[in-house]
Amino acid sequence: MSIEQIVENALNDIMAAQDSATLNDVRVKHLGKKGEITLQMKQMGALSSEERPAFGKSVNTARAKVEEALKEKQTQIESAEQQGKLEKERVDITLPGKMTPPGAFHPLTKVYYELRDIFLGMGFDVVEGPEVELDKYNFEMLNIPKEHPARDAQDTFYVSEDIVLRTHTSPVQIRTMLKQKPPIRMICPGRVFRCDDVDATHSPVFMQLEGLVVDKNIRFSDLKGTIDTFLRSYYGEHVTTKFRPGFFPFTEPSAEADVTCTVCGGDGCSACKGAGMIEVLGCGLVNPVVLEGVGIDPHEYSGFAFGMGIDRLANTKYGITDIRLLYENDVRFLQQFV
Repeated sequence: MSIEQIVENALNDIMAAQDSATLNDVRVKHLGKKGEITLQMKQMGALSSEERPAFGKSVNTARAKVEEALKEKQTQIESAEQQGKLEKERVDITLPGKMTPPGAFHPLTKVYYELRDIFLGMGFDVVEGPEVELDKYNFEMLNIPKEHPARDAQDTFYVSEDIVLRTHTSPVQIRTMLKQKPPIRMICPGRVFRCDDVDATHSPVFMQLEGLVVDKNIRFSDLKGTIDTFLRSYYGEHVTTKFRPGFFPFTEPSAEADVTCTVCGGDGCSACKGAGMIEVLGCGLVNPVVLEGVGIDPHEYSGFAFGMGIDRLANTKYGITDIRLLYENDVRFLQQFV
């Protein structure tokens, strides 16, 4: 077969190719190691020295012509394939989109923001502190020395002998009083840790919010008025509050505050054990020993402090009966608060 005939066959094959795979087969057939044009070059050994230059030139010309045709065809095929892909993947922007469900605050976050806004409206500042705390700030400067029975009730996670995972956010109050002179009006929210077994009402990790006011002539009536205002702002003006005597080493006198049961409205139910009211926080006047320990003269200044579990406030407001639901991130549960 002549060189001209081989080139004509190659060009016809190239024109007939409709995709990259077929075109590559054509390339191998004519230009591969065993291709028809490649085999022509191997015949040069049988030619005389006078015939070789002309024959070699004709073979090279044929190869160049076929390669150029392959290149042009490859460009055409790639352009067609790209256009076909674009047509296949084209999006009709006039079609209605798929609605994405809106996100929402976690109930604990939602409750915290509500509590924060209430206290900000009452003139409190928000202060935060470390979760890994010195024993000195977590216990000793709060009038809870070593061997004090109150430490047993805290069930503390110890990092070392002198470092703990804070059992309450009260250390932030100590740090604030050490850095800031009265008047002080602050709340300190955050996570706290205790060695509790996990059940419907207990968790080793939970959220707490505490508050502190220190100034001249602070009395228990100021504490009561603040707590009453807060509870009615949070639960509604219809609720009744009640203060019962309590004990906390860092306050004296101390009290526990109750509010009308949000489940039965005060009629008595299993949630409030028939009392019609539920405990929501602890509070009291700052113990003079604590004030002396941070360098504040208890004869010139007095104060009050209070503390509450954000988890508990969320449960009582929304009728949640199991604290574990707040930490399991079950979407079916969380969607109720959207």
